[in-house]
Amino acid sequence: MTEDGRRQGAALTRRDITGIITGLLLAMLLGALDQTIVATAMPTIGRDLGDPEHLPWIVTAYLLAATAATPLYGKLADIHGRRIMLLWSIGLFMAGSVACALAPTMVALALARGLQGLGGGGLISLSQTIIADLVSPRERLRYQAAIASVFVASSVAGPALGGVFAQHLHWTMIFWINLPLGLAAFLITNGRLRRAPRHERPHALDIAGAALLTGATTSLLLALSWGGRVYPWGSAPMAVLAAATLALWVAFALRLARAAEPLVPPTILRDRVVRASTLGGALAMGVFIGLSIYMPLWLEGVRGLSASQSGLALIPLMVGTVAGATIAARLMLRIRRYRLLPLAGLALAIGALLWMALAGAPVDLLMLETLFFLISVGLGAVLPVSTIAVQNAVELHEMGTATALANGARQLGGAIVVAMFGALVIHAFGGAAGGHEGFDLARVDRAALAAAFQYVFVAAIGLLVAAFAAMAMMEDRPMRERERG
Repeated sequence: MTEDGRRQGAALTRRDITGIITGLLLAMLLGALDQTIVATAMPTIGRDLGDPEHLPWIVTAYLLAATAATPLYGKLADIHGRRIMLLWSIGLFMAGSVACALAPTMVALALARGLQGLGGGGLISLSQTIIADLVSPRERLRYQAAIASVFVASSVAGPALGGVFAQHLHWTMIFWINLPLGLAAFLITNGRLRRAPRHERPHALDIAGAALLTGATTSLLLALSWGGRVYPWGSAPMAVLAAATLALWVAFALRLARAAEPLVPPTILRDRVVRASTLGGALAMGVFIGLSIYMPLWLEGVRGLSASQSGLALIPLMVGTVAGATIAARLMLRIRRYRLLPLAGLALAIGALLWMALAGAPVDLLMLETLFFLISVGLGAVLPVSTIAVQNAVELHEMGTATALANGARQLGGAIVVAMFGALVIHAFGGAAGGHEGFDLARVDRAALAAAFQYVFVAAIGLLVAAFAAMAMMEDRPMRERERG
């Protein structure tokens, strides 16, 4: 840490740190909420703008921009500082929100969602990086319950708010609500962050590497979004897209190996803890997102629940992550071999999913709620440990890049697993396109759908077994009491 950084850090009181973290939690809520609040308003938006055919682009455009931007924010934060990049992220997100609310057509809305995604890509990873700057890894664990609560709140409240706004007010409210939240996050963090520790170092941004990563991520996400929905998986357009994706990822890997200052430093990529934690966290998050999206379809199409009953039944799947994250974070402070925590959590989740796969639809509803909770607790135990382990393994001037790498991997993991689960479920609908929100449950054979979800459960188990193997290879490095520069 520089002398300037030490002076700034010394000027921060506990009240200052609490205030900054409050603002950062608001920023994280912005990013998390916008990924869930749009879904329930989509039918209304399609009718209002008269273009339901292109409705999926309001999700795809945000996902593409946010996923591509996340690693870039991490690198730029290590070069130019966390504060300026966080403020840019909040500002872009708010500008995109205004553009979304004022969009007169679906094309304009999709473009505005892309702008919003460029801002949203930095909200979560930069907030986690700044928290890592402010407190040691050991202290950081105390905030994991609050961070997990943000994501649970967005998962539970987002769809409900989106439905209320679309039905009783106007769908544009799902974007206007971002302005007061964003302004509060901006004002709370801006002043205090001027006195926060600074750890940036002069580096050259690898423009070629950034372009290759953006292109590779975009092509991969387009393939996952279009495959089996817009185009058949074996069609010529999908073959071209798959070839482009492979070529771009290979080119990016070669760039990392040969560039003087690559976008992701080799020291980060070679670190055993970073590799294991990033992979394990991405697989666990991917399964959690995939189940969150497709379990309503299983509950309604196989179990016969109504939409409102399905929403209530999913609450244990959401809230258990807070319990899992809180328990894991508290125990991580007390035990040396902390990788046992995610391993125990994954074993718990695998066991619950195995029970669901073997029992199928006949599972009693109370038992089903218990299984949902156990899955959520188990996956929740993975997330704080994998995040803190990555941050504990790298130097402070690499913190932004490493944290963004882990978050970007989780976003990609979510997209890949959602596409995988979707491909398995689509067969039950006769190859119908349009995504899970467009599935017509009235014309699907319940037995075929139940069989498709057996494959979903088996796939989820396989992915979590892979996550277990990755986390088992993670080294238990002592938690630092003080940060090193």
